[in-house]
Amino acid sequence: MPEPVIFYTNPMSRGQIVRWALEESGAAYETVIVEYGAEMKSPDYLAINPMGKVPALRHGERTVTECAAICAYLADAFPEAGLAPTADECAAYYRWLFFAAGPLEQAVTAQAMGWTTEEDRSAMLGFGTYDNTVDAVAALLGASDYVCGDRFTMADVYVGSHIEWGLGFSTLPKRPAFEAYVGRIAARETHKRARAIDAALIAEREAAEA
Repeated sequence: MPEPVIFYTNPMSRGQIVRWALEESGAAYETVIVEYGAEMKSPDYLAINPMGKVPALRHGERTVTECAAICAYLADAFPEAGLAPTADECAAYYRWLFFAAGPLEQAVTAQAMGWTTEEDRSAMLGFGTYDNTVDAVAALLGASDYVCGDRFTMADVYVGSHIEWGLGFSTLPKRPAFEAYVGRIAARETHKRARAIDAALIAEREAAEA
């Protein structure tokens, strides 16, 4: 019997990234909604994720947190989906997966918060500058259809979610390379299905609160 996959999330969170990753992986999974506030900081949930944040994943006796780590784990745990990198793709796959989790998210967060840094101190930051970080990702996506070239991999779930949300919330500029890339990933049936599930959960919540 396959080991159970339990997905702890809130539909209004980064859990949407993992929902898409799960749909791509083909794994059968159970969703557990964790509410913000007391429930997310409860002893029971802190035993799963000491940070008191979602998403988190339990697969049998294993626990994985952090969206990028969960995406990479699912690609390896369900190899039949073909989302893990080939030997030739590993360099790009891991490079940009970690770039999105590190410099890209840091740069976007700093920009959104209005944090500024003196130019001569940018070397102290992992992302350097917002513009350089955006330019690096735009150069990648302007040169290839997907992170690893012409094939969709799990890295595109994570990187693609950052680009999609960046355009949607205007934390990234609407560059042609970004818009074309988001168009490709958003056309995937797995993406549509995952987003529809979370949209329905959000709608149910809003109706209950009305």
